[in-house]
Amino acid sequence: MQPHHPQLQVAPADLRPTQLTVGYAEVAAKRAEWEKLAKKKRKELLSRHWFPGVLGPGGKVYIVDHHHLGLALIEEKVDSVPVLVQRDFSWLEPAVFWRTMEFNRWAHPYDAHGHRADYDAFPAKLTDLTDDPYRTLSARVREAGGYSKDATPYAEFLWADFLRSRVKLKGEQPGKRALKQSLELAHTHEAAYLPGWSGPIV
Repeated sequence: MQPHHPQLQVAPADLRPTQLTVGYAEVAAKRAEWEKLAKKKRKELLSRHWFPGVLGPGGKVYIVDHHHLGLALIEEKVDSVPVLVQRDFSWLEPAVFWRTMEFNRWAHPYDAHGHRADYDAFPAKLTDLTDDPYRTLSARVREAGGYSKDATPYAEFLWADFLRSRVKLKGEQPGKRALKQSLELAHTHEAAYLPGWSGPIV
């Protein structure tokens, strides 16, 4: 029998992140998509996009996906979003909670330079997440067919770290030159260890 996962309605501003960074250009793209939708379509989108969550110390709700969407919905002043609770770890001490989250691949304690951070570096709210332009670049590479969407947790962060050491960004956000260079790199054997690698261009 499948365990019952309780469903909650939570204000996006009260959701706790389980990563340190997002690609802010991606957040802007999600906002633009939202703004185009009529009221009915917005309701449909929210009913389809459950936020997978874990209850942490103090009963706080930690989301393990959809950080970009959550941040976009805060900026769009959305009152509440549906959360599907995967596990209740509210009784654990904070250090044990974060170790357990990381063991389950539900937490990604790496900063905007790809360096590992302490658990206390996790921000208390989505609006305190740091921008990582390489996270934006990795998403653009996937959207342009550089690699396939993969179920591996934090796959786009792995790609971001691969590109971080090889592609220099001019300015705050990736441009056409960086995307072209990244797409070429994505098909090399250097990238073969990464989730969603689609092989060399024949």
